Amino acid sequence: MTTLSVVPAYAVPAPKAPLERTTIARRQVGAHDILIDIKFAGICHSDIHQANEGWGEAIFPMVPGHEIAGVVTETGSAVTRYAVGDRVGVGCFVDSCRACEYCEQGLEQYCLKGTVATYNGREKNGEPTYGGYSTHLVVDEGYAVRIPGALSLDVAAPLLCAGITTYSPLRHWNAGPGKKVAVIGLGGLGHMAVKLAHAMGAEVTVLSQTLRKKDDGLRLGADHYYATGDESVFTELRGRFDLVVSTVSAPLPIDAYLRLLKVDGAFVNVGAPEEPNSVNMFSLIAGRKTLAGSSIGGIRETQEMLDFCAEHGIGAEIELIRADQINEAYQRVVASDVRYRFVIDTATI
Repeated sequence: MTTLSVVPAYAVPAPKAPLERTTIARRQVGAHDILIDIKFAGICHSDIHQANEGWGEAIFPMVPGHEIAGVVTETGSAVTRYAVGDRVGVGCFVDSCRACEYCEQGLEQYCLKGTVATYNGREKNGEPTYGGYSTHLVVDEGYAVRIPGALSLDVAAPLLCAGITTYSPLRHWNAGPGKKVAVIGLGGLGHMAVKLAHAMGAEVTVLSQTLRKKDDGLRLGADHYYATGDESVFTELRGRFDLVVSTVSAPLPIDAYLRLLKVDGAFVNVGAPEEPNSVNMFSLIAGRKTLAGSSIGGIRETQEMLDFCAEHGIGAEIELIRADQINEAYQRVVASDVRYRFVIDTATI
């Protein structure tokens, strides 16, 4: 049996500092743990926010990465869900209290005591967590999911965050035949929202600042594509949508977007801007509209999402990079210069 304690990784040594190659300690494989040989790790804009302390004080050194796809290479003595050789993924959290009403419902992402984040978090023993920009990960089997054979591991990795972050609200607000869904932004999250909403049978519209990515949007499954830089769009589309999903991490004119909803429509945020936003309450009152947010998904729903993606042939649109290109990739994400998710080949770490 193999015991790993020190593995290579890329870490942020201090806030806003470039990532550097280093080594980190991984715990020994416990009775309920699996050891994952990480094959691919996606780069999420969340990684950049946290590396820059944009969302508050963070833990350094930080090894980002919560879009993890790999293969099981060792199992603990009590593991029943996985065997050596299984293809698995790990998303944004690696533990939760397991006992609160939400954990018991399979909604671990809303754990009352807080989930243990895959990185920039602390294990229950107080040790910091390190993410997927590394070669190996040890995790409790209950917080991993199975990646179906129909999905390549490289395009599956971003599904562990970008996929489930958009799948969960689409399912919760009943995207499907007869529903009109708008997606704000065609980036790492937005392109997945378009693919998933289309596969669910909804009529899909992309709302982007310009028409620069229109051809891509239509290719990915959008029925319509509008540039919000043209203010007349907000008049033309007034009262059009059952659901608007915002995937952007910048403040928006929320009131203008709320006017695009039908009565009982919902505007759901999955992007997380660093700055606060504002809304006029009359924008909600007029039309009994909902302004909401949605986190990732629980383990059960994440597995459901992966199975749905396998059934419908959905993977992320990726640009595969070497580990020594991570800092450049961060700059390009901030500049919206990626179509549509960077994925690290962890064999290059």
